[in-house]
Amino acid sequence: MPELPDIVVYLESLQARIFHQRLEQIRIASPFLLRTVTPRPEEVEDRQVVGLCRMGKRVVIELEGAVFLVFHLMIAGRFHWKEKRMRTWRKSDLAALDFSTGSLLLTESGSKKRASLHLVKGKDALAKHDPGGIEPLNVDFDTFRQRFTLENHTLKRSLTDPRILSGIGNAYSDEILHRAQLSPLALSQKLKEGEVRRLYLAVRETLEYWLNKLRDELQGGFPERVSAFREGMAVHGRFRKPCPRCGAPVQRIVYVGNEANYCSPCQTRGKLLADRALSRLLKQDWPRTLEEQESRRASLTAEPAGPAG
Repeated sequence: MPELPDIVVYLESLQARIFHQRLEQIRIASPFLLRTVTPRPEEVEDRQVVGLCRMGKRVVIELEGAVFLVFHLMIAGRFHWKEKRMRTWRKSDLAALDFSTGSLLLTESGSKKRASLHLVKGKDALAKHDPGGIEPLNVDFDTFRQRFTLENHTLKRSLTDPRILSGIGNAYSDEILHRAQLSPLALSQKLKEGEVRRLYLAVRETLEYWLNKLRDELQGGFPERVSAFREGMAVHGRFRKPCPRCGAPVQRIVYVGNEANYCSPCQTRGKLLADRALSRLLKQDWPRTLEEQESRRASLTAEPAGPAG
């Protein structure tokens, strides 16, 4: 799912292409995309783009007359910029917004159509789509600490809760926790003062690093290859690959269709976190440390001994 750095570079790229341009036509290819009927699509046409912004993980395009297009890309939704208007639809195409400068195409891979578009009128209606999380790059430490420790949840859950922090998801939360050297299963209200400050700095440093990196890679182009798995990430998507800090193999835990990637020496003092599916199956056989895990893996892959004598 595109997160804060990805959404920001989308918006910066769109700013250069559609700001102050008139939306000539909006074409909907998938009946699953549009989630509202007021205003109707034809009512938002022939209006000038007067603003673009991010609302959590949503992309918001503001048109004249306080009309807003609110896109939520979910996991597989992506934007593409086409210099010429698309005349035929592909299976993955959901919608196109046509301008004199080109067309903004929305696609979604896979069979599950989860991406959404809400057409809303008025700022009060727009505010209903805001999850309410604080902006991680704009918040001061005291506000961050107060908001982050208001409820007692795991750090992984708190980082990805849109009501707490705006725009952070599975990928960058892994990277943040690795930089902060904190366990994804540590509890927010159990953190010491120094750990909260370390987490606060890691949030800012991680997001700023990747935002600048994505900007440098684009060099004025449009972000056509947005992915949750990027070259240079420390732990996310790097299961069993070496941690760039200590060299130990990256671990992961899977839960409710999601996962957390971490380094046990750097983040959990060498303890392996229990994967819910496997730990239920293995019970007492679940390895507790990296050394025990590697020992068991070696014994399983060792060749069986030949017959005695």
